Amino acid sequence: MTTLDVNGKKLETDASPDTPLLWVLRDNLNLTGTKFGCGMAQCGACTVHIDGRATRSCVLPISGLEGKKITTIENVGAEAVGKAVQEAWIAENVAQCGYCQSGQIMSATALLAGNKQPTDADIDAAMTGNICRCATYVRIRAAIKRAAAALA
Repeated sequence: MTTLDVNGKKLETDASPDTPLLWVLRDNLNLTGTKFGCGMAQCGACTVHIDGRATRSCVLPISGLEGKKITTIENVGAEAVGKAVQEAWIAENVAQCGYCQSGQIMSATALLAGNKQPTDADIDAAMTGNICRCATYVRIRAAIKRAAAALA
C-alpha cells in the first residue's frame, strides 16, 4: 500500500510501486483532469505539481512520491496563483479543444508561483514541452501575462 498526499488529502493505493502517477490519479483515485497524451513526458498533457514543480506524471512511478505534495488540476485553483491563471484562461478564451489545457494551466501556475513578472523568454522556457495541437499559444501567453498582472 502506498500513501500519497494528493490535493491536501492522504490517499492510499494498492497500485504497484512502478505504476506511473498518471494512471494512479486517473484509474485509482478517479482524478481524471490530468490527461494522457503521449506516455513519454513530451506533450505536457499529464502535468501535475510535485512539491510545487510542474512535473510530467505519465512516466513518474509512485514509488518515490510518498511524503511529497501532489497537486492536480482539480485543486490548483484553491490557491491564489492557480485561481488567477484559471480566471485568465477564461478571460482570454484560451481553450479550443481543451485537451492540453490542464497541463498548460499546471505549467503556467508553477511558473507564476516562482516568478510573478515573467518575461516572454521566461514564459517560453516554462511552457516548453506543453504542446497545443490547436496552436493557442498566443492566447496562452496573453493569459499568463493577464494572470501575472492580476497577481501584481
